[in-house]
Amino acid sequence: MKRTKIVIIGSGFSSLSASCYLAKAGFDVTVLEKNKTIGGRARQLKKEGFTFDIGPTFYWMPDVFERFFNDFNTSTNNFYSLNKLNPAYQVYFCKNDSISISNTFEDIKETFNQIEKGSGEKLQNFINKANRNYNIAIKDLVYKPGEHVFEIINKKTILKLYEFVLTIKKQVSGYVKNEKLRKILEFPVLFLGAKPSNTPSFYNFMNYADFKLGTWHPKGGMYEVVKGITTLAKSLGVEIITNSAVKNIHIENKKVIGVKTDNQYYNCDILLSGADYYHTETLLPKQLRQYSETYWNKKTFAPSALLFYVGFNKKIKNVSHHTLFFDTDFDVHAKTIYDTKEWAEKPLFYASFPSITDNSVAPKGKEAAIFLIPIAPNSKDTPQIRDHYFNQLIERIESITGESIKNDILFKESYCVQNFKDDYNSYKGNAYGLANTLRQTHVLRPKLKSKKVDNLYFCGQLTVPGPGVPPSLISGKIVSDLILKYTS
Repeated sequence: MKRTKIVIIGSGFSSLSASCYLAKAGFDVTVLEKNKTIGGRARQLKKEGFTFDIGPTFYWMPDVFERFFNDFNTSTNNFYSLNKLNPAYQVYFCKNDSISISNTFEDIKETFNQIEKGSGEKLQNFINKANRNYNIAIKDLVYKPGEHVFEIINKKTILKLYEFVLTIKKQVSGYVKNEKLRKILEFPVLFLGAKPSNTPSFYNFMNYADFKLGTWHPKGGMYEVVKGITTLAKSLGVEIITNSAVKNIHIENKKVIGVKTDNQYYNCDILLSGADYYHTETLLPKQLRQYSETYWNKKTFAPSALLFYVGFNKKIKNVSHHTLFFDTDFDVHAKTIYDTKEWAEKPLFYASFPSITDNSVAPKGKEAAIFLIPIAPNSKDTPQIRDHYFNQLIERIESITGESIKNDILFKESYCVQNFKDDYNSYKGNAYGLANTLRQTHVLRPKLKSKKVDNLYFCGQLTVPGPGVPPSLISGKIVSDLILKYTS
C-alpha cells in the first residue's frame, strides 16, 4: 500500500519535530531546506577554530526537550550532553554593578533578600503562582492546536482570566520595589517577543522556567540539539534535502499536488510549511491566501536582531556564560522597537560567552562571544549602522566590566535584518516570529491548518503556540496531531 507523501518546507526546530512525529506515524516524509545546512534560524557558524550558534543560545524548559525525545522512546542524553549553568546568567546595570542568578532557587531568594529585605519570601509566593501557571500552560494550553477557544476554556483557565488582563510589569511591581529586581523578573518574557507592559501576567510561568528549571547548555552549543533531532528523524526514515528552496506550490482543486524547487519537482499528498508563514502564502494564488498584507502589517512582531559573532585572542574576565547589559533604560529601548520602530540610541544588549563553560567552542586561551541587540523589524540595515553599534557595544563592555577587549578582537561576523530576509524569507526581517500579546495568543494566532487549501499546514514561530525553541518543538507535535486528525 502506497504511503501518504508529506513534504515539509524548512528544517528549523518545528519542521524537524514534525518530521519525526509524522514519520513515526507512518508517513513518507521529505524535508526541503533552502540553505546548505539544516537548522533554520538555529544554524551554526565555524571560523578559525571557533564555533558559534547563529540563532538560539538559551536552553530553557528542559522538560519540553525531554518530553520530545521520550515520545520516541529515547532521551536527550542519547544525543547530547547538558550542563546546568552556575550562574545561570549575570545582569549588569552599570559599571561594576551586577547581579548573578544562581542555579538554585534558595540562593536566588537569598540574593533578592540581600538587595531588598523581605523580597525572598515575596519571590517564593510569586514563583508558586508561576509554577501553577506553568503546569496549566504545559498540560492544558500549549499542546492544543488553536482551532477554537473551547480548547483552553476549563475550570483552571477561567480562574486565571484576570491574569490575561493584568500585565507582567504590573504584577512584578506588586512583589518587589527594587528596580533591578523588577528588571530581572521582567526579563524572561523577552523570550516571548513582547515587552513586559504588553504581556499578560499569566506568562509569568517563564519565571518558573528561569528560576526553578534552570538554564542549561548543550556541550558544543544549541546546534547539537539540531543534530540530535536530525539523527532521530533520519533513523525514522525522514529524507532531508538541503539547497532546495521551494519556488512554487502547485494546486489543483484547492489541494496541493506538489512543490517546485530550482531543479526538481516533488509530488506530495500533504504540504507542511515550517518556513515563514507570510512567505509561504505568497507562493499561492491570491485567492487561496488566508491572510492579507494588511493583516500581517497590523500584527505585533517580536523583534529582529543585530548579532555579532566575535573571536577574542584571550579569556574575558568579569562576565558569565550568559551576560545581560541593562545599563540603559529598557522602556526607552522597547519604545523604539514597538512604537517608533527606530534604532535605539543606546540599546540594551545580551552577550553569550559559551567558551567560559564549554572548551569545545574556542581554541585554548581564546574566547567565543555572541552579541545580540534587539531591534525593530524592518530596521534600516547598513554596514555603517552595524559598525556603529559594534563599536558602541565594545566600548560599553569595556567601561562596565573594567576590562580592555577591543585590541584582542581576532575577527567579527555580523547578522541583521537583511540576512534574516535573505536566509529565511523572514517577514520584515523578524528574528522571533509573532509576539505573544493578549491579542495574539492561542486561537488568535495564524492557523496551523489552511482554511483555503485542504491539505496545507503550517508550524513554527508565526503560529501556535509561539516564539522560542520549546514552543517550536511543541508546534511540530501539535501540527502532526492535526494532520493525523484530518487524514485518518
